[in-house]
Amino acid sequence: MKKNKIIFWLATIIIFLFEGLMPLGTLLFAPEYATAGTKPLGYPNYFAHALIICKVLGATALVIPKLHPTLKEWAYAGLTFNLVFAFISHAAVDKNIGNMVMPIVIGAILAVSYIYNRKIKNGRLQNN
Repeated sequence: MKKNKIIFWLATIIIFLFEGLMPLGTLLFAPEYATAGTKPLGYPNYFAHALIICKVLGATALVIPKLHPTLKEWAYAGLTFNLVFAFISHAAVDKNIGNMVMPIVIGAILAVSYIYNRKIKNGRLQNN
């Protein structure tokens, strides 16, 4: 059980840093770069700001231990959709392999977080 929690928290903290803290830091401290990832893909500026807010909320939901499980499921789903569509957007528009691989890598880490979150929850249910 301890190994599962360590793996879960490592993966979840990485997700929180990449999907929550870094975008928020960009928006607060370097707002001129807030649209750097979406503008070349043809998205309007307001989309980047909405995306940052949603990513911060989703990543924060993953690190709150007592949050209702349904909200966590929605957070995992939202972050997954974001990463899938980021891959599709880069594949369709700029075809840059580096930009296409990053959402896949972060998505794999998100999957590890989700899988180990489920293992921890199932372990608690069996122990009760």
